[in-house]
Amino acid sequence: PVLRKRFTGQPEHVINYFFFVAEELREIMARLGFRTLNEMIGRVERLDMRRALDHWKAGGVDLSKLLYQAPAREGVAIWNCERQDHGLDKALDHRLIEAAQPALDKGEPVQIELPVTNVNRTVGAMLSGEVAKRTGHAGLTEDTISVKLAGTAGQSFGAFLARGVSLELSGDGNDYVGKGLSGGRVVVRQPKGARRNPLENIIVGNTVLYGAIGGEAYFEGVAGERFAVRNSGAVCVVEGTGDHGCEYMTGGVVVVLGDTGRNFAAGMSGGIAYVYDPKARFTDLCNPAMVDLEKVESSAGASDDPERPRQRAPSVEDNGMGDVLRFDAERLRILVERHHLHTGSARARALLEDWDNALQSFVKVVPRDYKRALLQARERATAKAVAAE
Repeated sequence: PVLRKRFTGQPEHVINYFFFVAEELREIMARLGFRTLNEMIGRVERLDMRRALDHWKAGGVDLSKLLYQAPAREGVAIWNCERQDHGLDKALDHRLIEAAQPALDKGEPVQIELPVTNVNRTVGAMLSGEVAKRTGHAGLTEDTISVKLAGTAGQSFGAFLARGVSLELSGDGNDYVGKGLSGGRVVVRQPKGARRNPLENIIVGNTVLYGAIGGEAYFEGVAGERFAVRNSGAVCVVEGTGDHGCEYMTGGVVVVLGDTGRNFAAGMSGGIAYVYDPKARFTDLCNPAMVDLEKVESSAGASDDPERPRQRAPSVEDNGMGDVLRFDAERLRILVERHHLHTGSARARALLEDWDNALQSFVKVVPRDYKRALLQARERATAKAVAAE
Protein backbone atom coordinates (compact mmCIF):
# COMPACT_ATOMS: atom_id res chain seq x y z
CA PRO A 1 0.00 0.00 0.00
CA VAL A 2 2.81 2.46 0.80
CA LEU A 3 4.49 1.89 -2.55
CA ARG A 4 1.17 2.06 -4.42
CA LYS A 5 0.64 5.59 -3.11
CA ARG A 6 3.80 6.66 -4.93
CA PHE A 7 2.53 5.33 -8.25
CA THR A 8 0.61 8.22 -9.83
CA GLY A 9 -0.59 6.24 -12.86
CA GLN A 10 -3.17 3.54 -13.29
CA PRO A 11 -2.68 -0.22 -13.75
CA GLU A 12 -4.38 0.14 -17.12
CA HIS A 13 -1.52 2.38 -18.26
CA VAL A 14 0.96 -0.47 -17.71
CA ILE A 15 -1.36 -2.92 -19.47
CA ASN A 16 -1.68 -0.55 -22.41
CA TYR A 17 2.10 -0.18 -22.62
CA PHE A 18 2.53 -3.93 -22.98
CA PHE A 19 -0.12 -3.99 -25.69
CA PHE A 20 2.05 -1.50 -27.61
CA VAL A 21 5.12 -3.71 -27.03
CA ALA A 22 3.23 -6.76 -28.33
CA GLU A 23 1.98 -4.85 -31.36
CA GLU A 24 5.48 -3.69 -32.28
CA LEU A 25 6.79 -7.23 -31.83
CA ARG A 26 4.13 -8.54 -34.24
CA GLU A 27 5.27 -6.00 -36.84
CA ILE A 28 8.90 -7.08 -36.48
CA MET A 29 7.94 -10.77 -36.70
CA ALA A 30 5.88 -10.09 -39.84
CA ARG A 31 8.87 -8.45 -41.53
CA LEU A 32 10.97 -11.50 -40.65
CA GLY A 33 8.32 -13.93 -41.84
CA PHE A 34 7.42 -15.51 -38.47
CA ARG A 35 3.94 -16.17 -37.16
CA THR A 36 4.89 -17.42 -33.64
CA LEU A 37 7.71 -16.81 -31.17
CA ASN A 38 8.55 -20.51 -31.13
CA GLU A 39 9.34 -20.33 -34.86
CA MET A 40 11.99 -17.67 -34.12
CA ILE A 41 14.03 -19.73 -31.66
CA GLY A 42 17.41 -20.69 -33.04
CA ARG A 43 16.97 -18.83 -36.36
CA VAL A 44 20.23 -16.90 -36.06
CA GLU A 45 20.53 -16.64 -39.85
CA ARG A 46 17.79 -14.00 -39.73
CA LEU A 47 19.87 -11.65 -37.58
CA ASP A 48 21.34 -8.64 -39.37
CA MET A 49 24.93 -8.26 -38.18
CA ARG A 50 26.00 -5.63 -40.73
CA ARG A 51 25.29 -2.59 -38.59
CA ALA A 52 27.26 -4.05 -35.70
CA LEU A 53 30.21 -5.16 -37.85
CA ASP A 54 30.39 -1.87 -39.71
CA HIS A 55 30.49 0.15 -36.50
CA TRP A 56 33.91 1.62 -35.78
CA LYS A 57 34.06 0.02 -32.32
CA ALA A 58 33.57 -3.47 -33.74
CA GLY A 59 36.76 -3.35 -35.77
CA GLY A 60 35.89 -6.41 -37.84
CA VAL A 61 34.79 -8.60 -34.96
CA ASP A 62 33.82 -12.07 -36.17
CA LEU A 63 30.50 -13.12 -34.63
CA SER A 64 30.05 -16.27 -36.69
CA LYS A 65 31.22 -18.65 -33.96
CA LEU A 66 29.15 -16.91 -31.34
CA LEU A 67 26.00 -17.10 -33.48
CA TYR A 68 26.62 -20.58 -34.89
CA GLN A 69 23.53 -22.77 -34.66
CA ALA A 70 24.48 -26.38 -34.05
CA PRO A 71 22.21 -28.73 -36.00
CA ALA A 72 19.70 -30.46 -33.75
CA ARG A 73 19.58 -34.23 -33.66
CA GLU A 74 16.56 -35.88 -35.19
CA GLY A 75 13.67 -35.94 -32.77
CA VAL A 76 15.25 -33.33 -30.46
CA ALA A 77 13.46 -30.00 -30.16
CA ILE A 78 15.40 -26.73 -29.96
CA TRP A 79 12.83 -25.03 -27.72
CA ASN A 80 11.04 -26.01 -24.53
CA CYS A 81 8.09 -28.13 -25.57
CA GLU A 82 7.82 -30.61 -22.68
CA ARG A 83 7.56 -30.26 -18.92
CA GLN A 84 10.61 -31.09 -16.82
CA ASP A 85 10.27 -33.55 -13.97
CA HIS A 86 11.88 -31.90 -10.95
CA GLY A 87 11.30 -34.93 -8.73
CA LEU A 88 9.21 -32.94 -6.28
CA ASP A 89 7.18 -36.05 -5.52
CA LYS A 90 10.29 -37.39 -3.76
CA ALA A 91 10.94 -34.23 -1.70
CA LEU A 92 11.51 -34.71 2.02
CA ASP A 93 9.00 -31.94 2.68
CA HIS A 94 6.11 -34.27 1.86
CA ARG A 95 6.97 -36.25 4.99
CA LEU A 96 7.36 -33.04 6.99
CA ILE A 97 3.97 -31.74 5.83
CA GLU A 98 2.26 -35.01 6.71
CA ALA A 99 3.82 -35.09 10.17
CA ALA A 100 3.01 -31.41 10.75
CA GLN A 101 -0.73 -31.66 10.00
CA PRO A 102 -1.79 -31.10 13.66
CA ALA A 103 0.22 -27.86 13.66
CA LEU A 104 -1.03 -26.76 10.26
CA ASP A 105 -4.69 -27.53 10.93
CA LYS A 106 -5.04 -26.85 14.66
CA GLY A 107 -1.89 -24.95 15.69
CA GLU A 108 -0.81 -27.81 17.95
CA PRO A 109 2.97 -28.10 18.56
CA VAL A 110 4.67 -31.01 16.81
CA GLN A 111 8.19 -32.44 16.95
CA ILE A 112 9.68 -34.29 14.00
CA GLU A 113 12.96 -36.20 13.77
CA LEU A 114 14.33 -37.47 10.45
CA PRO A 115 17.63 -38.19 8.69
CA VAL A 116 18.66 -35.93 5.79
CA THR A 117 21.06 -36.33 2.87
CA ASN A 118 22.47 -33.98 0.27
CA VAL A 119 19.83 -34.99 -2.28
CA ASN A 120 17.21 -33.35 -0.03
CA ARG A 121 17.19 -29.77 -1.33
CA THR A 122 15.22 -26.77 -0.02
CA VAL A 123 14.16 -28.69 3.07
CA GLY A 124 11.40 -26.72 4.77
CA ALA A 125 10.38 -24.62 1.77
CA MET A 126 7.26 -26.59 0.82
CA LEU A 127 6.34 -26.91 4.49
CA SER A 128 6.63 -23.13 4.83
CA GLY A 129 4.40 -22.76 1.81
CA GLU A 130 1.71 -24.72 3.63
CA VAL A 131 2.12 -22.45 6.65
CA ALA A 132 1.83 -19.36 4.44
CA LYS A 133 -1.36 -20.68 2.81
CA ARG A 134 -3.00 -20.77 6.22
CA THR A 135 -1.48 -17.83 8.10
CA GLY A 136 0.17 -15.61 5.51
CA HIS A 137 3.49 -13.95 6.33
CA ALA A 138 2.64 -13.79 10.06
CA GLY A 139 3.31 -17.52 10.41
CA LEU A 140 2.72 -19.65 13.50
CA THR A 141 3.69 -19.29 17.13
CA GLU A 142 7.42 -19.79 17.68
CA ASP A 143 8.52 -23.46 17.62
CA THR A 144 5.07 -24.76 16.67
CA ILE A 145 6.78 -27.06 14.17
CA SER A 146 10.12 -28.27 15.52
CA VAL A 147 12.17 -30.42 13.13
CA LYS A 148 15.40 -32.14 14.14
CA LEU A 149 17.50 -33.60 11.34
CA ALA A 150 20.79 -35.47 11.20
CA GLY A 151 23.16 -35.72 8.25
CA THR A 152 24.29 -33.50 5.40
CA ALA A 153 21.57 -31.30 3.96
CA GLY A 154 21.36 -30.44 0.28
CA GLN A 155 21.36 -26.94 -1.16
CA SER A 156 19.05 -24.24 0.21
CA PHE A 157 18.35 -25.96 3.51
CA GLY A 158 15.69 -23.92 5.31
CA ALA A 159 14.93 -21.76 2.27
CA PHE A 160 12.04 -19.30 2.81
CA LEU A 161 11.42 -20.83 6.24
CA ALA A 162 8.25 -19.40 7.80
CA ARG A 163 7.83 -18.17 11.34
CA GLY A 164 6.87 -20.98 13.69
CA VAL A 165 9.03 -23.54 11.86
CA SER A 166 12.38 -24.45 13.45
CA LEU A 167 14.97 -26.62 11.72
CA GLU A 168 17.84 -28.01 13.77
CA LEU A 169 20.47 -29.90 11.80
CA SER A 170 23.13 -32.02 13.45
CA GLY A 171 25.68 -32.25 10.66
CA ASP A 172 26.43 -29.72 7.94
CA GLY A 173 24.78 -27.87 5.10
CA ASN A 174 25.61 -26.95 1.52
CA ASP A 175 25.28 -23.55 -0.18
CA TYR A 176 22.33 -21.19 0.33
CA VAL A 177 21.32 -22.36 3.80
CA GLY A 178 18.48 -20.09 4.96
CA LYS A 179 18.01 -18.49 1.54
CA GLY A 180 15.12 -16.04 1.76
CA LEU A 181 14.61 -16.91 5.44
CA SER A 182 11.17 -15.51 6.29
CA GLY A 183 10.77 -15.68 10.04
CA GLY A 184 11.75 -19.25 10.91
CA ARG A 185 14.80 -20.49 12.79
CA VAL A 186 17.70 -22.46 11.31
CA VAL A 187 20.29 -24.13 13.55
CA VAL A 188 23.24 -26.12 12.25
CA ARG A 189 25.44 -27.68 14.92
CA GLN A 190 28.33 -30.10 15.09
CA PRO A 191 27.38 -33.79 15.29
CA LYS A 192 27.64 -35.24 18.76
CA GLY A 193 31.06 -36.73 19.34
CA ALA A 194 32.71 -34.70 16.57
CA ARG A 195 36.29 -33.89 17.51
CA ARG A 196 36.87 -31.12 14.98
CA ASN A 197 37.33 -27.52 16.06
CA PRO A 198 34.24 -25.56 14.95
CA LEU A 199 36.33 -22.40 14.57
CA GLU A 200 38.45 -24.09 11.91
CA ASN A 201 35.86 -26.13 10.01
CA ILE A 202 33.21 -25.18 7.47
CA ILE A 203 29.72 -26.19 8.58
CA VAL A 204 27.62 -24.36 5.94
CA GLY A 205 28.52 -23.38 2.38
CA ASN A 206 28.51 -20.17 0.38
CA THR A 207 25.85 -17.43 0.11
CA VAL A 208 24.16 -18.49 3.34
CA LEU A 209 21.11 -16.37 4.27
CA TYR A 210 21.00 -14.89 0.78
CA GLY A 211 18.14 -12.39 0.69
CA ALA A 212 16.82 -13.34 4.14
CA ILE A 213 14.05 -11.01 5.33
CA GLY A 214 13.40 -12.26 8.86
CA GLY A 215 13.97 -15.01 11.40
CA GLU A 216 17.15 -16.23 13.07
CA ALA A 217 20.04 -18.59 12.37
CA TYR A 218 22.83 -20.08 14.47
CA PHE A 219 25.80 -21.95 13.02
CA GLU A 220 28.31 -23.79 15.20
CA GLY A 221 31.16 -23.49 12.76
CA VAL A 222 32.49 -21.44 9.87
CA ALA A 223 30.42 -20.34 6.86
CA GLY A 224 31.74 -20.04 3.32
CA GLU A 225 31.94 -16.93 1.18
CA ARG A 226 29.31 -14.18 0.92
CA PHE A 227 27.69 -14.97 4.24
CA ALA A 228 24.45 -12.99 4.77
CA VAL A 229 24.68 -11.43 1.31
CA ARG A 230 21.63 -9.20 0.78
CA ASN A 231 20.31 -10.04 4.23
CA SER A 232 17.57 -7.54 4.99
CA GLY A 233 16.19 -8.62 8.34
CA ALA A 234 17.47 -11.91 9.75
CA VAL A 235 19.43 -12.20 12.99
CA CYS A 236 22.30 -14.68 12.94
CA VAL A 237 25.40 -15.88 14.75
CA VAL A 238 28.27 -17.75 13.10
CA GLU A 239 31.75 -18.76 14.27
CA GLY A 240 33.64 -17.54 11.21
CA THR A 241 33.11 -16.51 7.60
CA GLY A 242 34.88 -16.61 4.26
CA ASP A 243 35.41 -13.60 1.99
CA HIS A 244 32.77 -10.94 1.30
CA GLY A 245 30.73 -11.42 4.48
CA CYS A 246 27.64 -9.17 4.84
CA GLU A 247 27.98 -8.10 1.21
CA TYR A 248 25.12 -5.81 0.09
CA MET A 249 23.40 -6.33 3.43
CA THR A 250 20.48 -3.94 4.02
CA GLY A 251 19.10 -4.99 7.42
CA GLY A 252 19.27 -7.45 10.29
CA VAL A 253 22.05 -8.26 12.74
CA VAL A 254 25.06 -10.52 12.19
CA VAL A 255 27.47 -11.71 14.90
CA VAL A 256 30.77 -13.37 13.95
CA LEU A 257 32.52 -15.14 16.82
CA GLY A 258 35.64 -16.03 14.83
CA ASP A 259 37.78 -14.96 11.90
CA THR A 260 36.40 -13.37 8.75
CA GLY A 261 37.71 -13.34 5.21
CA ARG A 262 38.59 -10.21 3.27
CA ASN A 263 36.25 -7.59 1.85
CA PHE A 264 33.79 -7.79 4.73
CA ALA A 265 30.83 -5.37 4.44
CA ALA A 266 31.36 -4.50 0.77
CA GLY A 267 28.24 -2.65 -0.35
CA MET A 268 26.67 -2.99 3.10
CA SER A 269 24.04 -0.25 3.33
CA GLY A 270 21.93 -1.35 6.31
CA GLY A 271 21.81 -3.54 9.38
CA ILE A 272 24.72 -4.00 11.77
CA ALA A 273 27.40 -6.59 12.47
CA TYR A 274 29.54 -7.47 15.46
CA VAL A 275 32.89 -9.20 14.91
CA TYR A 276 35.02 -10.78 17.62
CA ASP A 277 38.51 -9.48 16.87
CA PRO A 278 40.95 -10.26 19.71
CA LYS A 279 43.95 -10.13 17.32
CA ALA A 280 42.97 -6.71 15.93
CA ARG A 281 43.09 -7.98 12.33
CA PHE A 282 39.61 -7.03 11.24
CA THR A 283 40.42 -3.46 10.18
CA ASP A 284 42.50 -4.81 7.30
CA LEU A 285 39.80 -7.30 6.29
CA CYS A 286 36.86 -4.90 6.26
CA ASN A 287 35.89 -2.84 3.23
CA PRO A 288 35.56 0.72 4.61
CA ALA A 289 33.82 2.26 1.58
CA MET A 290 30.37 2.38 3.19
CA VAL A 291 30.84 1.44 6.87
CA ASP A 292 32.49 2.65 10.04
CA LEU A 293 33.96 0.52 12.81
CA GLU A 294 32.99 1.32 16.38
CA LYS A 295 33.72 0.02 19.86
CA VAL A 296 31.02 -2.00 21.57
CA GLU A 297 29.94 -0.28 24.75
CA SER A 298 27.13 -0.53 27.26
CA SER A 299 24.32 2.01 26.93
CA ALA A 300 22.43 3.74 29.69
CA GLY A 301 18.68 3.60 29.60
CA ALA A 302 15.61 2.68 31.59
CA SER A 303 15.01 -1.03 32.04
CA ASP A 304 11.56 -0.62 30.53
CA ASP A 305 12.80 1.33 27.51
CA PRO A 306 10.76 -0.06 24.57
CA GLU A 307 13.81 0.24 22.33
CA ARG A 308 15.85 -2.22 24.38
CA PRO A 309 16.64 -5.53 22.63
CA ARG A 310 14.50 -8.48 23.66
CA GLN A 311 15.21 -12.14 24.22
CA ARG A 312 12.54 -13.15 21.70
CA ALA A 313 11.33 -11.58 18.49
CA PRO A 314 7.77 -10.22 18.99
CA SER A 315 6.71 -10.96 15.42
CA VAL A 316 7.96 -11.76 11.94
CA GLU A 317 8.10 -8.02 11.26
CA ASP A 318 10.05 -7.17 14.45
CA ASN A 319 13.27 -9.07 15.14
CA GLY A 320 13.37 -7.74 18.70
CA MET A 321 16.77 -6.11 18.33
CA GLY A 322 15.54 -2.66 19.38
CA ASP A 323 17.40 0.56 18.65
CA VAL A 324 20.53 -0.63 16.83
CA LEU A 325 22.36 2.61 17.67
CA ARG A 326 22.15 1.86 21.40
CA PHE A 327 22.32 -1.14 23.74
CA ASP A 328 25.14 -2.85 21.83
CA ALA A 329 26.53 -4.81 24.79
CA GLU A 330 23.07 -5.99 25.82
CA ARG A 331 22.08 -6.96 22.27
CA LEU A 332 25.34 -8.80 21.68
CA ARG A 333 25.06 -10.77 24.91
CA ILE A 334 21.49 -11.81 24.09
CA LEU A 335 22.63 -13.18 20.73
CA VAL A 336 25.65 -15.00 22.14
CA GLU A 337 23.41 -16.53 24.81
CA ARG A 338 20.93 -17.63 22.14
CA HIS A 339 23.77 -19.15 20.13
CA HIS A 340 24.95 -21.13 23.15
CA LEU A 341 21.38 -22.22 23.93
CA HIS A 342 20.71 -23.56 20.44
CA THR A 343 24.11 -25.00 19.53
CA GLY A 344 25.94 -25.65 22.80
CA SER A 345 28.85 -23.70 21.30
CA ALA A 346 32.11 -23.91 23.25
CA ARG A 347 33.19 -20.54 21.84
CA ALA A 348 29.97 -18.88 23.03
CA ARG A 349 30.34 -20.45 26.48
CA ALA A 350 33.94 -19.23 26.81
CA LEU A 351 32.97 -15.69 25.85
CA LEU A 352 30.06 -15.61 28.30
CA GLU A 353 32.26 -16.86 31.14
CA ASP A 354 34.64 -13.93 30.62
CA TRP A 355 32.13 -11.46 29.22
CA ASP A 356 33.58 -8.16 30.45
CA ASN A 357 36.94 -8.89 28.85
CA ALA A 358 35.48 -10.50 25.75
CA LEU A 359 33.32 -7.46 25.10
CA GLN A 360 36.40 -5.29 24.63
CA SER A 361 37.48 -7.41 21.64
CA PHE A 362 34.25 -6.96 19.67
CA VAL A 363 33.99 -4.47 16.82
CA LYS A 364 30.69 -3.03 15.61
CA VAL A 365 30.21 -2.52 11.87
CA VAL A 366 27.75 0.25 11.00
CA PRO A 367 26.90 1.62 7.54
CA ARG A 368 27.42 5.40 7.59
CA ASP A 369 24.33 6.43 5.62
CA TYR A 370 22.19 3.96 7.55
CA LYS A 371 23.29 5.47 10.86
CA ARG A 372 22.67 8.99 9.61
CA ALA A 373 19.17 8.05 8.44
CA LEU A 374 18.34 6.49 11.82
CA LEU A 375 19.60 9.56 13.67
CA GLN A 376 17.53 11.85 11.46
CA ALA A 377 14.45 9.69 12.02
CA ARG A 378 15.05 9.88 15.76
CA GLU A 379 15.35 13.67 15.61
CA ARG A 380 12.09 13.95 13.65
CA ALA A 381 10.30 11.70 16.13
CA THR A 382 11.61 13.75 19.08
CA ALA A 383 10.58 17.01 17.45
CA LYS A 384 7.12 15.63 16.73
CA ALA A 385 6.72 14.48 20.35
CA VAL A 386 7.80 17.87 21.68
CA ALA A 387 5.40 19.68 19.36
CA ALA A 388 2.54 17.48 20.54
CA GLU A 389 3.09 18.37 24.22
